[in-house]
Amino acid sequence: MRQLIIANRVISDESEAYVIAEIGHNHQGSLKTAKELFQAAAECGVSAAKLQKRDNRSLYTREMFDKPYDNENSFGATYGEHREALEFGKAEYQELQTEADRLGIAFYSTAFDFKSADFLAELGSQAYKIASGDLRNTPLLKHVAKLGKPMIVSTGGGTLDDVQRAYDTIMPINPRLCLLQCTCGYPAEFAELDLRVITTYREKFPDVVIGYSGHDNGIAMPLAAYMLGARVIEKHFTLNRAMRGTDHRFSLEPVGMKKMIRDLQRTRMALGDGRKKVYASEASPVLKMGKKLVAARDLREGHVISVADVAIKSPGDGLPPYYLDQLVGQTLTRDLRTDEPITLESVRPSASAGDRAAAGV
Repeated sequence: MRQLIIANRVISDESEAYVIAEIGHNHQGSLKTAKELFQAAAECGVSAAKLQKRDNRSLYTREMFDKPYDNENSFGATYGEHREALEFGKAEYQELQTEADRLGIAFYSTAFDFKSADFLAELGSQAYKIASGDLRNTPLLKHVAKLGKPMIVSTGGGTLDDVQRAYDTIMPINPRLCLLQCTCGYPAEFAELDLRVITTYREKFPDVVIGYSGHDNGIAMPLAAYMLGARVIEKHFTLNRAMRGTDHRFSLEPVGMKKMIRDLQRTRMALGDGRKKVYASEASPVLKMGKKLVAARDLREGHVISVADVAIKSPGDGLPPYYLDQLVGQTLTRDLRTDEPITLESVRPSASAGDRAAAGV
């Protein structure tokens, strides 16, 4: 049975959706804003809040770090300065862990490099996210796998061979794995979401939990993903989509996140257990809309019933219409008025022609 446990939360085919609020750097480098995002996410009912951790100096080439980055979303003159302005250190992470504990949600981050993974390990991270860009980074996958905590791996921009390679790299070291179908467009076009890949993953990797990381706009696709078997749902989260930064425009605001979680919970309840049942709540509508068999006209005792003698009318508080064939050819044992229900007690089998001849009739 596929199962993943993160901070005492069991994720399986039978569980509710495990929803991750991907905050990333939507906090804009402000600890205060990050705490507000954690609070809002918890109020929406998420299972976890997630950030992104980079050791920028070792992650980027000098050329990329020093590349001018002058635009409306920039927090620095160069790309490196921009990234550094958005990065939290040990003190901020410790405060946010305390805040997450207070709110009753899990907290972890994407590790973009070895140093970031070790940084998170020192803080006792509850899980690790691997971004789509590192799907082929087997050295990093091995390094994080050896940390022994649950791993959630996005698979955007990769082939099935890439996913298989990542799976084969991680599983012998650490079987606590979740694979997320993802299309890493920002935002992703609906025609490129390929949600049926969730089914492909479930068939190809039957021993791991499958999920969906959505960069699409809106809340409908996670519901479809859940129906296909995704049990981890990751969506970007912001307080205001008009805030400065590249991720806000495809992030969910609190009202959207709350509605998505509500609908995911309703979807799980609505799925049921596969057994067809009749509920007490259906009795009145079925009585009102259902049909019964009644006399189509006044009929006398001894009359042999034909199809033309029977009408099918509401309410459905009498003999169901599937008895019609059984009634045809039967003999009435009493008079019936128009619209009077026909019952099994009001008929008896008619004598056959042979029986009538033998009796001298």
